[in-house]
Amino acid sequence: MLNYNTLKNRTRDFLAATGLTLEEFAKLLPAFQAAYAQRYPYDLTSTGQPRERRSGGGVKGVLASDTDKLLFILSQSQTNYWIHRLLPILQHALSDMGHAPERDAGRVAVSPLMLGSAPDFVIDGTERRLQRPQDAC
Repeated sequence: MLNYNTLKNRTRDFLAATGLTLEEFAKLLPAFQAAYAQRYPYDLTSTGQPRERRSGGGVKGVLASDTDKLLFILSQSQTNYWIHRLLPILQHALSDMGHAPERDAGRVAVSPLMLGSAPDFVIDGTERRLQRPQDAC
């Protein structure tokens, strides 16, 4: 499994895995940490109930650090549990930074981001290699 300590020294792999540079990741991390602490306070369990014991007891999760949690949600999309747990926090962090995507297409033209230094056009596309049969059979 990818982790931050492994990828932070391999900038090309980090960029390929997350789509962010290390500097962009470092800017996003404090907002992500704040949103995570707001969503899952240390004095409450993950279900929102008051803790009976101190935080940190029990089985240690694979995503123990905030950097690994953010790296995971940016790079791994196959684990349903963590996506549903971390995606709202990432959305909240991006919103706090003023970088949340606009969901209503009608408001894009009047968005502060578009009014500032908007490009003349945007191309949104993905090229994928398709393997096609070589025989005409």
